[in-house]
Amino acid sequence: MKQILFSMAFGLVLMVPTGALAECFVAYKAKQDSPLRLHFGVLSLPGDCPSKADATAQASRRLTNAGWTLLTITQLSETPPSLKTKADAGEHYLRY
Repeated sequence: MKQILFSMAFGLVLMVPTGALAECFVAYKAKQDSPLRLHFGVLSLPGDCPSKADATAQASRRLTNAGWTLLTITQLSETPPSLKTKADAGEHYLRY
């Protein structure tokens, strides 16, 4: 009987939605002035990917708080970036 209850409890745990674990990866280009500095980066937003306009607003707020100006969003993806993209982002991978 205990095994049946344990199995049922374990099954229920596995059935819990994992939507809260969803993540949206946003690849972007940003700049700073005086002197001009540019960078490519990737940041993550919780949940499913929002519209490009919403992602732009969220990314812009984060970057502005760090002294950067968002130039453009180059990609929105719910799958983790490739190793090449991670390498291209360098120190700006998931920094903001």
